[in-house]
Amino acid sequence: MNPRPRIHLTEVAPRDGLQAEACFVPSADKIALIDMLSRSGLAKIEVTSFVSPQAIPALADADAVLGTIHRAPEIIYTVLVPNLRGAERALPLRPDEFNLVMSVSESHNRANLRRSCEESFSALREVVALARTAGIAINVSLSTAFGCPYEGEVAQARVLDWAWQFFDLGVDSIALCDTTGMAYPAQVSTISAAWARRWPLETLTLHFHNTRGMGLANVLAGAAAGVRRFDASLGGLGGCPYAPGATGNVCTEDVAHMLELQGYDCGIDIDILLAASERLQKLVGHEVPGQILKAGRRLERRPAAIVKR
Repeated sequence: MNPRPRIHLTEVAPRDGLQAEACFVPSADKIALIDMLSRSGLAKIEVTSFVSPQAIPALADADAVLGTIHRAPEIIYTVLVPNLRGAERALPLRPDEFNLVMSVSESHNRANLRRSCEESFSALREVVALARTAGIAINVSLSTAFGCPYEGEVAQARVLDWAWQFFDLGVDSIALCDTTGMAYPAQVSTISAAWARRWPLETLTLHFHNTRGMGLANVLAGAAAGVRRFDASLGGLGGCPYAPGATGNVCTEDVAHMLELQGYDCGIDIDILLAASERLQKLVGHEVPGQILKAGRRLERRPAAIVKR
């Protein structure tokens, strides 16, 4: 009997989710949430971002959070570093990985980072050099890889060319990000196959948003194509402020529930994820988009309703 294919999930809510929230979640609550997620079987957790506190006040406590969480040895703890200054600030706290971000469409990169793609690449080259010297792994998240809200279709050749350039610098892995929720399953299958012809699929993570309701279908398309690494956000939190109409990331507990039913092994304790998602709702002060938290798992039993006549 063949073992079930193993899927590795990266939890991005502590960074990608909380940065989009209007309220500031206290450091102690962030730390407790991350420690809870560390017991759920996730492969990687994106802890925070070392961006300017003025730019993203919700993550102004990055140093305190990364320096205080209890790290499980089997989990990769990654942090977003936007530039060399952020990388130098994070370095003494020894994250397992730096996550670097750049859009592959010029207009979105200028809106998000206020630079051309070439200018961003040049700046990130310095961060890669620092990380290589320090022995820290590097992932690059390529935003708008499945479409740009300003330019429309983004050529697959352009996406793969930027991946080539970053691999030439010596990065370890790349995430292709559906920043605006424009991806669809056939497109996911095509680019995953193109990737597999060039590089090992172990170097690829797929990051989907559910803006147009195709997030879970896109995860299934990627998994069927052999991709084994996916980003997801607890409760489905998140969204890009420079992508008009963009909603949250695919929901971690919904993705894990679906993939387990489809015969994949995520190694996830969904009870812990659901408890964490319930806690997250209280921290942000509103209902989260995830469906399993509301409806329960597929075979979850509930008391029969008695209808009075």
